[in-house]
Amino acid sequence: MAGVAAAALLLAGCSGGSDTGGGAGGDGGAAGPVELTFWTWAPNMEKVVQIWNDTHPDTRVTVNKQDGGDAAVVKLLTAIKAGDGAPDLMQAEYQKIPTLVSSDALADISEQLGDDVAGAFPDSVWNSVTLGSDAVYAVPQDSGPMVFMYRADLFQQYGITVPTTWDEYAAAARAIHAADPTKFLGTFSANDPGWFAGLAQQAGASWWGVDGEAWSVDVDSEATRKVASYWGGLVQEGVIDNTPMYTPEWNAALNDGTQVGWVGSVWSPAVLEGITPDTAGKWMAAPLPQWDAASPAGGNWGGSATAVTSQSEHPQQAAEFVEWLNTDPEAVKALADVSGVYPAATEAAGQALTDPPAFIANQPDYYDVVGQVAETTNDFTYGPNVNVAYSAYTDAFAAAAEQRDAAAFTTALATIQETTVDDLENTGFTVAK
Repeated sequence: MAGVAAAALLLAGCSGGSDTGGGAGGDGGAAGPVELTFWTWAPNMEKVVQIWNDTHPDTRVTVNKQDGGDAAVVKLLTAIKAGDGAPDLMQAEYQKIPTLVSSDALADISEQLGDDVAGAFPDSVWNSVTLGSDAVYAVPQDSGPMVFMYRADLFQQYGITVPTTWDEYAAAARAIHAADPTKFLGTFSANDPGWFAGLAQQAGASWWGVDGEAWSVDVDSEATRKVASYWGGLVQEGVIDNTPMYTPEWNAALNDGTQVGWVGSVWSPAVLEGITPDTAGKWMAAPLPQWDAASPAGGNWGGSATAVTSQSEHPQQAAEFVEWLNTDPEAVKALADVSGVYPAATEAAGQALTDPPAFIANQPDYYDVVGQVAETTNDFTYGPNVNVAYSAYTDAFAAAAEQRDAAAFTTALATIQETTVDDLENTGFTVAK
């Protein structure tokens, strides 16, 4: 995939092409509605799309379910390169957008969108679809504000106050482990680079950047080193576990109370419901602990946007659908209720999400907490070789976590930095020194 992405620099091409169908509508006056194909993996998206089809007879959207992640990106890039088979619309994770843009797979739809679209979203997610330019390569669909999930019953049992700073989190971790050496406040997960990237984002890091026609890479930054050193210190001290997330061991620890908390995301209640249904009503959510309590900041773990591909013959109609899907109050409510996502549009999400997830029904203000984090999330720019950096993270931090050596955590960042820069240069990108 990285090899395909090396065909062009970030800002080369990607003008969105021309509407080959003719006329403002792009259908050249032909009988029947404009037909658009939408590749997506969101659950029940066809039910959301049906709302559009029922009210927009001139443009019909057909959902084509796909696998998410790298599989979706590779399939789209293959179709784009072949010049045949690409959809009009594509759901894309934020971290995949630079790869798709650098391969001329996404159209710039800035001219087709309404002037007020950007204002519907937090700056942090809007930056993810513009890459710091005047172009707009997608419209944010859902986001993953990070939250701290904790077992309220166990916090009460051990007399622990919910931490509001990372210093307080460390103190709580020590207190819980001292009270019961079998229990941990959380874990460091070497197999979740997106999780760690979100924590670095909260600390003020941005691992990539655009410098003219070159990319910059700043994985081994002061902000990220602060995060790595913090977690490495807790792991070395033994008060935080180092069991990777989404393993049988981690699942069991959440289920039996060995893991008392989880630095997770807005979608964590759904995961917990599947892993540990018997603990429903015992969990609560709080904003992430802060590095500076006077300047609240958040990070994202997950999220995706809806893009128009560069080979769509109807970019105008496709852009109209994308805007509707992610900003129209009825559509946003359907995304939340039917597809089960946390919509990226701030105000519309607040109107749609009035009740907490059933698993955490004991916290009526759950989405108020999430909204607070979403509004304070820092900007973070992804690059065209996220897959390489994330793979390097898994390798480097797995070794560091196994060693339980704090120094190895910061050394791992230098390895990821070097691997990421070398890959960009070797695949033809210009990298700012």
